[in-house]
Amino acid sequence: MTQFFLSIAAVFGGLSVAAGAFASHALRDKISERSLEVFETGARYQMYHALALLLVGILISRAESSQSTLIASGWLFIIGIAIFSGSLYALSLTDIKTLGAITPLGGVAFLAGWCTLAFAAWSLKF
Repeated sequence: MTQFFLSIAAVFGGLSVAAGAFASHALRDKISERSLEVFETGARYQMYHALALLLVGILISRAESSQSTLIASGWLFIIGIAIFSGSLYALSLTDIKTLGAITPLGGVAFLAGWCTLAFAAWSLKF
């Protein structure tokens, strides 16, 4: 799982940079200011959680305990990125307002990922 999470973290991090550049250069004159802010929020949270996923991968490689909890945390971050950032990207590009209704589910996945990571960190043994 270490290589998987580290690889996915790198891909999500790179895609976050690409999304930010896309927003700044290609979308600036094509969508509303509010939609641009929404898109950039998706990119920002994607980067934060790509870094969190990177941490999870590193901890899994070094931990003697709590690996299953760390794996759960990693999957929650992946799910959160897909739902939270993905729905914000889609919302800003399509202006389909109902997409905003699923964004909080991604936020809940992020929060659950952080709580799970905190629980794993509390019981880690190196």
